[in-house]
Amino acid sequence: MINRSIIFKIIGSLLFIEAILLLACLCMAVGYQEDDVLAFIITIILTTFTGIVLHFFGRHANNYMSRRDAYLVVTLSWIIFSLFGTFPFMISGYIPNFTDAYFETMSGFTTTGATIIDDVDKLPHGLLFWRSMTQWIGGLGIVFFTTAILPSFVGGSVKVFAAEATGPVTTRLHPRLSTNAKWIWVVYLVLTISCILSYMICGMGWFDSINYAMGTTATGGFSTHTDSAEFFRSPAVEYIATFFCFISGTNFTLLYMSATHRSLKMMFKSEEFRFYTFVVIAFSLFIMAQLILHNGYDLEKAFRCGIFQVVSFITTTGLFNDDAAQWPHVTWVVLATCMFLGACSGSTSGGFKSIRSVMMLKIIRNEFKQILHPNAILPIHVDGSNIPSQKRVTLLSFLAVYLLLCLFASFIFIAAGVDNTNAITITLSTLGNVGPSLGLEIGPTMSWSMLPAGIKWVCSALMLIGRIEIFTILVIFTPAFWKDR
Repeated sequence: MINRSIIFKIIGSLLFIEAILLLACLCMAVGYQEDDVLAFIITIILTTFTGIVLHFFGRHANNYMSRRDAYLVVTLSWIIFSLFGTFPFMISGYIPNFTDAYFETMSGFTTTGATIIDDVDKLPHGLLFWRSMTQWIGGLGIVFFTTAILPSFVGGSVKVFAAEATGPVTTRLHPRLSTNAKWIWVVYLVLTISCILSYMICGMGWFDSINYAMGTTATGGFSTHTDSAEFFRSPAVEYIATFFCFISGTNFTLLYMSATHRSLKMMFKSEEFRFYTFVVIAFSLFIMAQLILHNGYDLEKAFRCGIFQVVSFITTTGLFNDDAAQWPHVTWVVLATCMFLGACSGSTSGGFKSIRSVMMLKIIRNEFKQILHPNAILPIHVDGSNIPSQKRVTLLSFLAVYLLLCLFASFIFIAAGVDNTNAITITLSTLGNVGPSLGLEIGPTMSWSMLPAGIKWVCSALMLIGRIEIFTILVIFTPAFWKDR
C-alpha cells in the first residue's frame, strides 16, 4: 500500500527548497529592477503555501518508505517541481502558454536544454537565472540535492537514491548516503566555481559566467543568449566550455577519488572513462576531417568545432559554437550516435551511458566465444568487479525498452507531420536529455517553438523518462505496482 503521508511530507519539503531557489532568482530580479519581480513574489507565495499544506497532511508520517513509495515520490517530485517552475514564466507573461512554459521548465530540470524561446536575449535577468538554476539543480537530481543538504527531509533516502541514480552500477564513497551526497556535491560545486572563474578570465561578464557555468557543469545547455556559445566569438570560451563539459560527463565518484589520491592514472584505470575518452577523440577527428575536406575549415577551426560539438552532444549539454545543420550529413550520424551513447554514469549527462556500452560490448564478445565453446562459463568483469547475471538481464531490458521508446516516439512524431530526420533526432534528444535536434526544419541552432502542442507534451514526457532512466517512471504504469501485495 502506498504511504501517502511520507509522500506528502517529502514533496512538501521539496517545495520549500524550490521556494528558496526562487527567492535567489527574486533577488536577481530586484537587483536588475526588471518586470519579473512580481512573478517571482507570487510564485514563492504559492509554492510555500502548497509546501505548508502538503507538510500538514504528512505531519504524522514516519521515515519508513517502501520501494514503491520511492519510485512514486521521485517521479512526482520532478513533475511537481516542473509545475511550480512554470509560474515565473507564465505570470510574467514571457511564456504565457502553459504547454510551452512546462516544456521549458521540464527541459531545464532534466538538463535537456531544448527551448521554445525564439529570442532568449529578450528575457529579464531573473528568468534567465531561473532557467540556469533549474538545470543546475537537476544536474545531480532534485531529491539527491535535498539528501545532501537536508537528509532528515527525505525518509528512506537509500531507496530514493536508487530510484533517481543514473547508470547500472553505483559506487559509494561513504556508508552514509547523506555524507556520500555531500561529497558529490562538493565536487559539483568545485567544478562550477572553477568554470565561473575560467569564463571570467576569458572575458565573460559575471552574470554570463555564472549562468554558462551552471549550464556547462550541469550539461544542460540553456544559455543567456540565443546564439549560445557562438555569441562570444571566442575560441578561449569554447575550449573552456569543451573542457568543463567533458569533465562534467565523467563519473563524479571517479573524479573525487582521483582528486583525493592525486592520481590521473586512477581515471584511466576506469574502463568506462577510457571508452568515453576514445569515442570523443575518434568522433572529433572524424568530424574535423569532414569539415576540412567539405566545408573548407582551417585546421584549428575544424578541430575546435568538431570537438566542441562532439563533447556537447555526447555529454548531452547541447551548447553550440557552429551551425551543424550546414555540415556534411555523415556528421549528423556521428552526432546522433553521440546523442544515444551519452557520457559516464554518475555524471550530470544523459543518454545510454558509456558503462552500459562497455558492458554490451563485453556481452557481445562473450556471445561469440560461447558459440565456439558452448559449455564455457564466461563471466563479465568491469574494472575488476563481476557483473552478475541479473544486471546483464536488466541491461538488455533497458536497451530493448530504450529502442522501443525511440521507435514509438519517432512514429508519433512522423505521424504528426515532423520530417523523418527531425523525428528521429528529436526522440534521441529528448530521451537522452541532449537538447538540440538535427534537421532542416528544426536545426541544432533553432528553438522548438514550431512543434504542435501535443508533440511538446510527448517531448516533456520523454525528457522525464530519460532523466530518471525509464524504469523508475514506467513501473508506475504497471498493474503490479498498485496491488497491495
